[in-house]
Amino acid sequence: MRIDFDPGATDTGTFYRLLTAVVVPRPIAWVSTVTPDGETANLAPHSFFTIACVSPPVVQFTSVGRKDTLRNIEATGSFVVNFAPEHLFEQINATATDFPRGISEFEAVGVEREPSLRVKPPRVAGAPVALECELHSTVLLGDSTVVFGRVVHAAVDEDVMTDDGHPEVTALRPLTRLGKDEWGTFGGVREISRIPYTRWQEDRDAR
Repeated sequence: MRIDFDPGATDTGTFYRLLTAVVVPRPIAWVSTVTPDGETANLAPHSFFTIACVSPPVVQFTSVGRKDTLRNIEATGSFVVNFAPEHLFEQINATATDFPRGISEFEAVGVEREPSLRVKPPRVAGAPVALECELHSTVLLGDSTVVFGRVVHAAVDEDVMTDDGHPEVTALRPLTRLGKDEWGTFGGVREISRIPYTRWQEDRDAR
């Protein structure tokens, strides 16, 4: 037996909690930006995050409401998506605090920064991967804004790379968001290759 939820008859907060509890795990975009005057660096986690396009490389994240991250990106046209690893769990959570505008989360939380190569916002020094992005476009959806960023540079820590030049998930150890105040840490890995249709037919006929 199922319980039915009608979005039109359910308050926003309740349906938000439902969605974030069932669309799991969600990767985290730890987004760094700078204010228009370049004086303050902002850093905040966003868990509505994914790849939007490969050629050209574009990533996307959603700002629920109009937060400093969104305002800075609209004003400056650039941002960095920093990979969120397990060992920075407490710092990532702390940068979600609603600090007043003008206060840098880097400074308040004590997150070490490093210069980016192609954009003005700094990278998180302890993040194993940083995707430097220029704003491609935004889409307003209700109370949220989807931000699309073209990746103009990717910086990857050599310690998480395999000999064949591929980032290794067991070294990256991604942190993810679940429902409520729950976070997901890295578990086991299962590997399986996709089955070409010709082989699928052969296997079926062999049975």
